[in-house]
Parts: sequence; C-alpha cells; structure tokens
Amino acid sequence: MMIPASEMDRSLGMEYYITDAPGCGGKIKSCAGDFIVSELFSERAYEGGRYLIVEVEKTNWDAHRLIREMARILRISQKRFSWAGTKDKKAVTSQRISIMNLEEEELSRISLPDLKIRVLGRSNRGVGLGDLLGNRFSITIRDLSCPEPAAQFAAITRQIESYGGIPNYFGVQRFGEVRPVTHRVGEALVRGQYEDAVFIYLAQPFPGELPETIIARQALWTSRNIPEALKHFPERLSFETAMLNYLVEHPGDYAHSFMVLSPNLRRLFVHAYQSYLFNKILSLRLGAGMPLNRAEVGDVVCFARDGLPDMGRLQKANPENLSAINRLIERGRSFLTLPLIGFDTELAGGREGEIERAVLAEEAVSEEDFRVAGCPDLGSRGTRRAALCPVKPEITFSGRGANLQFSLPKGSYATVLLREYIKGNEYSHDSVERVSAEE
Repeated sequence: MMIPASEMDRSLGMEYYITDAPGCGGKIKSCAGDFIVSELFSERAYEGGRYLIVEVEKTNWDAHRLIREMARILRISQKRFSWAGTKDKKAVTSQRISIMNLEEEELSRISLPDLKIRVLGRSNRGVGLGDLLGNRFSITIRDLSCPEPAAQFAAITRQIESYGGIPNYFGVQRFGEVRPVTHRVGEALVRGQYEDAVFIYLAQPFPGELPETIIARQALWTSRNIPEALKHFPERLSFETAMLNYLVEHPGDYAHSFMVLSPNLRRLFVHAYQSYLFNKILSLRLGAGMPLNRAEVGDVVCFARDGLPDMGRLQKANPENLSAINRLIERGRSFLTLPLIGFDTELAGGREGEIERAVLAEEAVSEEDFRVAGCPDLGSRGTRRAALCPVKPEITFSGRGANLQFSLPKGSYATVLLREYIKGNEYSHDSVERVSAEE
C-alpha cells in the first residue's frame, strides 16, 4: 500500500511514495557541501571552433545569476552563453558552459567568489541539452531520526530495486524551493491571464524570503502600483526589476513583459505547469494501481538509444504488440512514457488516456491553450517523459547521517529519490533566499 506524500509534495502533484517502509527523517543541504552534483556528458572532442568550452565549479550559485554576472564582467550579451541544464543553488555543482566568440585569456577578468573555471577547449557548436547524459550526485542527509537507519534504508532500497526505480516526478526545484510559484505563473499564461501571471511572479510573497523582499512583494501585491514598486524592489531581484522597468515603459503589456527575461528563464514558466500536470497524471496512474514498469493497451512507449529514453521513437501499445513491448521494457530497451502536455500532444488511449483527459478537465485547460496566444514565444508543443526513473544508490553511514551516491538521467531529480528515504520532511534545510521563482 502506497503512503500518501507530504503536504508540500501533494501541492506539486506528487501524491505518493513508491515505497511503504517508514522514512528516517533528516535534513538535506545543511551546507552546500552536503549536495554535490557533477554533469555526465557524452564523449565529445573540443578541437577548435568559435565556442570556448569551460567547466565551472560553483558553490551557492544559480546558473542564471552566474551567467548574468559573467556577461556583465566580460561586457558581452548573455545570448552568447549556453549550457545543458539548471542545477541546485545551495550545492557544489560542476557544469559545462560554452561562450561564443570569446578568447581564453579574457576569462582572467572574472573573479567571483566560490567559482572555479577550467577551460576544456573550443568547439564549432555550443553546449546543449542533447550533449548531457545525466548527473552524478553525492548527497548527505543529516540528523536521521529513525532508530536503525542502516536497516531502514536497506528496506527502502530493496523496494526501489524490486520496482525497477522511482516515479519520475519533477522535484520541488522545478517549481521553486523557497518560492514555489513557477508553475502557477505558467498556469496563468496558459489560461491567457497575463496580468495574473505577472503579479504572481513579481509580487506573491513567501515566508522563506528576506523581510525586505516580503515587504516589497506584499506592497505590490496589494497596490498593483508598478512605478511605485520599482522604487522599492531590492536591486538583487534583477529579473523582477527588469520586468517592472518594461511595464513602466509599456503599461498593460503584461504578456510581452516576460520577453525581457532570458530565453531559458522565460520558458521555465509554461514548462513548470506542464511538469505539474505530469506529476498529477503520474500520481493518478499510481493511485489507480497501474504499473510504471509495464505497459497497458493504449499506453505510449519510447525506445531506448544508448540505454536512455529516446522520445523521437514512440509507439502506442495495442493488443497485438503489447507482449513484445513489455519484453523490451523488461530488458531496458523500451520505456513507458507520460505526456508533458502541449499544443502538439497526442493523448494516450485506454485507461491512461482517461487519466490524461481527467486531469485536463479538472484543470479546465486544453492542449491548444499551450500556444499562449498572447505571446506565442512562451508556448510549448509538449513532449513525453519516461514514467519510471531507474536508480541504484550506494549508501554509507556515519553517526546519524547517511551519504548517498548515485547517477540519474538528465531531467530527473535527486530529491525525488531522497523523499523515499526521508518521508514527510523532505525539504528540511536551512532556508536561503532565492533570487526569483526559477532558482
């Protein structure tokens, strides 16, 4: 029997744990060194080209903010930077970045705290998501509260192994750990409620923020006075102040105010709402007792490429091919998928299709709404995502702490594994203010 998830998780569509053994409590991210992430890349030679390729090791840095600071120091556009994925802020992370038309010696101008830069070479194309295979994690959980942590962790690990992995939920980082509004902004955009989207992003306050930030947001939330808010918003909220400046110059143009943000950032909002819907669909499937490691008639599966899900090779399960598809799933050569709903999404059939349609009906949105008619650049075609995330953690113990080392495919979240061991206290760590909802 599945255990219902914490209140925070349920608010993000994650209704269940896949394991029913009791959790051990504990705290994550007591310090940045407790959460170490490094990228896993496909082999690629850097032998020349207009892109300088570097690896940055950063502590307590959000990627968007780091790129903005590097661009400011180098006096170049942020559009010349590219990278493969967003990482946790309160962590030690290693990440590959490409910078177009920059000479190596220019990097000597960059002197930022808690940042190391290593040059890997040059390439004729920038770093992109397609280059990333996944991420390697080393995470320490402190202050475990269960009486026998080793035995309890072993029981949970056995259940994960017997199932073949964990539900491939989008973790809380997708929505904002301190200020989980990213999906609510996206929801308002999809509904065509552009003014609401702006004020949720700019002005909805959360307790984990600094007092002056809460005061500034609350004032704007109440007054809706954008010129006055621009006088009082902290300068460090640079994404928000950029939008406020745009709205002062273009009153009422709420939809296009998001265009002052970088492409990677402005796409996060609708993508986060898609992620929320994905979590709800996945939870309803689990709640209905439907498997994630086997297909049913009407399900959509993808084939594997280099052992990883390839969303470019999809097939719908029918009575004639179902047995063959499930044999491929058992061998790791095919994966059950669920939709990240967009305007090009084809819903599944069978019981899974009923779940997908029920979620859309409950949310009162349609696939077509994801075009975001008022600003199509914010829209999304949609894609698919594997329903199950295979993972095999290696765990060691020291006193009342546990260290987990494991790798995950790109786009999967370490906290979704951690929640199975902690249960109910997943996000107990020292609060740090996030610059904005995406961090």
